[in-house]
Amino acid sequence: MQRTAVRRVLPGLAMLTALAAGVAGLTGCSGASDGGSTSDSKAGGSSAAPAQPGKYRSLPAPCRAAADSKKLKAMLPEPDGLTPEQLDQLYAGVADASYDGDRHVGCRWTSQTPEETRLLSVGFERVVSYDRGAASDDDKAKQVYVRLLTDAHLPFPGPATTPGQGAANPANPNPANPAASPSPPAASPASGSPSPGAPAAGTPAPGTSPSAQPELGSRVLEGLGTEAFLDDKLSAAGATAAQSRTVRIVFRTSNVIVKVEYSVQPTLPGTIPPSGETQDRARQLAQALAERFNE
Repeated sequence: MQRTAVRRVLPGLAMLTALAAGVAGLTGCSGASDGGSTSDSKAGGSSAAPAQPGKYRSLPAPCRAAADSKKLKAMLPEPDGLTPEQLDQLYAGVADASYDGDRHVGCRWTSQTPEETRLLSVGFERVVSYDRGAASDDDKAKQVYVRLLTDAHLPFPGPATTPGQGAANPANPNPANPAASPSPPAASPASGSPSPGAPAAGTPAPGTSPSAQPELGSRVLEGLGTEAFLDDKLSAAGATAAQSRTVRIVFRTSNVIVKVEYSVQPTLPGTIPPSGETQDRARQLAQALAERFNE
């Protein structure tokens, strides 16, 4: 009887021992798994936090932002014969079609007189980074600005320069700062000058004073937004077509790109719109817009 009882007990003890060993093994695996998970979570937590959104979350209405009566009237002379309602409509501008008013907006104005046609446009673009872990909104806006600067064939300002740059432009005593280049003489063509065959830069138009101002040319601007440049282009001369001048100013303020384009198209051939006056008017409006964004 005792041998029979022992034979019955031994298999049960063996089963309990196996079960206990299995439970211990599972506990060890679970502990190892938990430890690995903790280690992974700590490693992931060391990644950099995403950048904060840009300063500007929306855009102002460009027609209203540029609605400075004095500046607009200086840039867009009043045509004769317009009623007060027509004048109000002229200076109110026409908004560009936009499918996303928080990203791209614009406004345009046109003034026509017997002597000339003047065109003005203002555009705002709010730049957004879709991966702020890699680049902030400001970083993306800077990339957009640099691309526009490159398209205008203007050098990117900065302290770094190659040894050959100074020799290539001896007229500029400070090659690291292209904005510091002196204005070219009246007899030499400026940046953005017309094609061969056009009157020399600074040539006075018929009926104007011989002491006309020289061409100022395209250049990087200082004191306007975070960074800015001016692109001045004069159309080619023709036997029957007048030369038109278009001044475009682009500046960045935080994550917004602002564009101001001002064009003067004379009616009579041989008339050349002065660069200084055209640039000054465009720059005054651009400065007012920069102040509007800083409010």
